[in-house]
Amino acid sequence: MKIAMDKLMAGSIAAVIAAMTITAVISLDRPAQAATAQALVTLPAPSAAADLKQPGVQRAQVVFAGGCFWGVQGVFQHINGVDNAVSGYIGGSAGDASYTRVGSGGTGHAEAVKVTYDPSKVSYGQLMQVFFSVAHDPTQLNRQGPDRGTQYRSAVFADDAGQRDATQAYIAQLQRAKAFSAPVVTTVEGGKRFYPAEGYHQNYLTLHPESMYIRINDLPKVEALKRQYPALYRDKPRLVSTLSAR
Repeated sequence: MKIAMDKLMAGSIAAVIAAMTITAVISLDRPAQAATAQALVTLPAPSAAADLKQPGVQRAQVVFAGGCFWGVQGVFQHINGVDNAVSGYIGGSAGDASYTRVGSGGTGHAEAVKVTYDPSKVSYGQLMQVFFSVAHDPTQLNRQGPDRGTQYRSAVFADDAGQRDATQAYIAQLQRAKAFSAPVVTTVEGGKRFYPAEGYHQNYLTLHPESMYIRINDLPKVEALKRQYPALYRDKPRLVSTLSAR
C-alpha cells in the first residue's frame, strides 16, 4: 500500500540522516490522507474490579499500543503523574525492532508507548480512561486512522497480573455499558519485551507540530485530553531523553 511504502521511505531516510549525525531537524510526515477526527468519547470510571489499587508503589510501568506511537506518546507526556513515555516496538523479536522492519507489518511488533507513572499521582484506572477515550479508538481492528496493519493494533502489554486483570475488567465494563458503537478489539497481553524506537521518533509530536500528520491526527488528541481530563492535563510535556530511550 502507498501508506506503508511512504512510511518505510520516511523511516529509511531518517535513519540515514541519524547515521550521518546531521543535526538539522527534518520533518518526514506519514501520510495524512483519509484521516478522520476521532469523536470525543466520555467513558465511565473503572468499577471496583477494574479500579486497581497500588499502595506503596512509587513507580509502575505499562505499555500501550494504539496506532502511530507519535500521538500516543504525546498524549501521555501531557499527563500529571507520568514520569516517562517512550515510543517503541513490542510483540516481536529484537532483530526486527526497527522502524523499517516493523513498517512491513510482518514482524509481530506493534508500535507502542511504554508509560512509567507514579500511582500516587495518577491511577492505572485514569490511564486506562485516557487510553481508551483520547489516545486511540479501541474499536478499530489492526488499523488506526489512516494507518493500516497489525503494527497499528490496539493492545495493552502488562507484565503485572493486577494491571492485566484490571484492564480485562475495564474492557468488559465498557462492553456492558455499550460505551462504543462497535465492540472493543483491544487485546491484553504480557511477557513481551519492549524495544525503544529510534531517537528521531521520540518526542515527535512536540518537535514537529507543523507536520500535516500531527496536525490532523495527533494534536486533536492532546486538545481532547485537556478538555476532557483537565485535572490530569499538564501543559508542559515530560519529554524523554533520546539518549536514554534507545
